[in-house]
Amino acid sequence: MSRFLVVFDVDSTLIEDEAIELLAERAGKRDEVAAVTERAMRGELDFAESLIERVATLKGLPETVLAEVSNQLRPTRGAAQLVSAIHERGGVAAAVSGGFIQLLGPVKKAIGFHLERANTLEVVNGHLTGKVLGAIIDREAKAESLQSWAHELEVPLARTIAVGDGANDLGMMAIAGLSVAFCAKPVVREKAKIALNERDLSKLIPLLP
Repeated sequence: MSRFLVVFDVDSTLIEDEAIELLAERAGKRDEVAAVTERAMRGELDFAESLIERVATLKGLPETVLAEVSNQLRPTRGAAQLVSAIHERGGVAAAVSGGFIQLLGPVKKAIGFHLERANTLEVVNGHLTGKVLGAIIDREAKAESLQSWAHELEVPLARTIAVGDGANDLGMMAIAGLSVAFCAKPVVREKAKIALNERDLSKLIPLLP
């Protein structure tokens, strides 16, 4: 039997937090940013445009906030158990995030996923510039990530699982063999093959191949 691939969204899926809101809190802009995040996750705003708008509020923050916030992120209940079960069954766990690569170190260590892709915050002279480097990880980029990982690992799309909660996860969920809406927005629950409304990722273990 060929191996399988499970691709997770990060914010509000693998972790309990929306990391950009924790960063924005340091800039005194949490409420403003949270409102934009909510609208983007419901599919009311273009994700890339909303991310640019939200990241702009971080301009001038010291680079040290990245380590502080990364250590503040809380893995979702059952995340480590689910990833461990994926490994035990010969699968690969991957994380693709509309958040930031600089924050994923402690989360990866705690949960144990293999692969990751996320946005990179620009830092100049020890401070955030309020900009993102390179292409933004949006709905299309998440779908492309699942597809390219599956190709590299020689995993047929039929043996891929996509797990997410927001509108920007719909692209990868549409091409995955199994799509799971995890405590998700209504637009995601409607389109996913399975909806899990309890915040415990270990409940997905029975779904693994």
